[in-house]
Amino acid sequence: MKTINYIFSLLVVLNSVSCTDDLLDKQPLDRYTDAVVWDDPALIDAFLLSQYAYTPVMINDATTMFSSWEGSPLNRDPRSSNLRFWFGNSAQTFGPGLSIEISDEAKYTSGAWANVVPEKAWGISPDGGMMEWWENAYYTIRNLNEFIQRVPGSPLGSAIKETRIAEARFLRAYCYFAMVKRYGGVPLLTEVPDMNSPDSLLYPSRKTEQQLWDFVLNETREIAAVLPSVQDDYGRATRWAALSLHNRAALYAGSVAKYGELSANRLTGIPGELADSYFTMAYEAANEIITQGPFDLYQADIKGNDPKSRIQNFKNVFLVKRNVETIMAKQHGGQSFDPGGGTTTWSWDICQAPRPSVWGQGNYQAPYLELVEAFEYIDGRPGKLDRDYVQSKLWTMDELWANKDPRFYASIWTNGTPWRDAVGSNFGKDTVNFHRGLIKPDGKMLTSFSESYNGMPAVGDQSFFHASTGIINTGFGIMKYLDPTANNMIWLMESRTDYSIFRFAETLLNFAEAAFELGRTSEALTAVNRIRSRAGVPALTSITMEKIRHERRVELAFENHRYWDLRRWRTAEADLTRSFSGVQYVLDYSTRKYKVLIFDDIDGDQRPTFPARCYYFPITKARISQNKNLIENPGY
Repeated sequence: MKTINYIFSLLVVLNSVSCTDDLLDKQPLDRYTDAVVWDDPALIDAFLLSQYAYTPVMINDATTMFSSWEGSPLNRDPRSSNLRFWFGNSAQTFGPGLSIEISDEAKYTSGAWANVVPEKAWGISPDGGMMEWWENAYYTIRNLNEFIQRVPGSPLGSAIKETRIAEARFLRAYCYFAMVKRYGGVPLLTEVPDMNSPDSLLYPSRKTEQQLWDFVLNETREIAAVLPSVQDDYGRATRWAALSLHNRAALYAGSVAKYGELSANRLTGIPGELADSYFTMAYEAANEIITQGPFDLYQADIKGNDPKSRIQNFKNVFLVKRNVETIMAKQHGGQSFDPGGGTTTWSWDICQAPRPSVWGQGNYQAPYLELVEAFEYIDGRPGKLDRDYVQSKLWTMDELWANKDPRFYASIWTNGTPWRDAVGSNFGKDTVNFHRGLIKPDGKMLTSFSESYNGMPAVGDQSFFHASTGIINTGFGIMKYLDPTANNMIWLMESRTDYSIFRFAETLLNFAEAAFELGRTSEALTAVNRIRSRAGVPALTSITMEKIRHERRVELAFENHRYWDLRRWRTAEADLTRSFSGVQYVLDYSTRKYKVLIFDDIDGDQRPTFPARCYYFPITKARISQNKNLIENPGY
């Protein structure tokens, strides 16, 4: 009888999904045979909980998990012997940064195995390798199919059976959602094959892209009627999580139908005449969440018109656990990997926070100036800089970045940003020093990281690592999700902020987009202005698709939406094939102000390119060689 091997993951997920002390104290479980697992209610639930960890794509589209130095039970990709695949793509380590880096939000600067620089510069290779979700997906899907097949005959009570099966269907639907947005149509497996199964199950063909979207939408609509509105264990799928996935998937499908191309074999693309039906599903699901759900925009820390309170409020959307805006979250709160906590923490802070950090780096993904400029001013003026004027004079940071949308300060850090324990020079302690260059009183500029003048370093502490290694930075870092209390002076995986898989602001923006596509412009305007009001920027008087997309860009920055949005809108060829910009701050010793240099091609000879073929990932020759019934995507 085959053995189910989930020794570590059982402990991992009991720690990460449940919040009760007795579960946190559980010891690792041994191996169990089928007969034992499916006859034991506790082991049945533990098996399901392990599948939450086996769906890491819910965390910023990370595609694997890191549970030991030998990899993890999830790592089924044959390339997983390479650290990049099982470590660099992990939800616990560097994986959550990759979808940010591959978009127009940020560039890679440093950080071990975490980078998709080749794919960003030249497009996805026919051999794949970027943010893959195939072998790991089918491994998880097989486990979920077995669970769905076995539980009806288990000793669980009828009510709990129905709920747990619905949870498994939710996770399976999320797996297929993550696959279809990558590959288009894929083999759709809903039963567990064995050695005696027919070839159609052992070597399945791809379904059409439409069939995959319809499967996800049918599943999520059905299970939304089964799942409870509130679960005993926070972090499990609920009715609202199912509706949120339904809402997101329907919006994606509508966009593919409207803006994409339908291939002759229909493995990629959806007939254009179906766009409105999908937008209607997205509209209805979002409306149900908005009007019937217990969620709202988090506003607990706003004090009147005080911009500083709005900055802290927006930070707290991601730092305050279980707040009113969170529809579903991946909890992080236990021990890190090093003492044995596994997937109960992640590495966001050490990757994205300013120095100091244990490896002297941080700032792994550096936001582009174009994203900074997308944030408006607090009076509603566009945020785009007059670049010639900016470079013509000296600035204080208060002058340069004054009166921006409060979400800017809550989402991005830069020179002069307050940060605990940041090494002082010009600003003094607890402030980020990001200058890279020093102008002496005689006009000469020092640029070497080893130079100084009268005790003032030519390179600020935040720029030291990059300057000493020749890395070009944009002058910005990611503030969103950063925990100011996190200890970044010890090893990886110490971040304990929860990750919002679905939050209410996305629902409002999805509603606005679907409503606009259906001609309901007044409803779209109201939804967008609800978000702008919370942010503290002026309400719009009219609405366009461009304004809706702009609001998504700033509100949802770094939350794993931008890259997939550009692909579903089919604008990635233009938006991701271009040069991007960054700034360099040069400190003027005499005035203690800064000369700001703007570099219009901050990626250098690795200029981003998005070929049309990259609207879909490759199936790859390796997979086709294993299953001759698979057909490659166009362009590969």
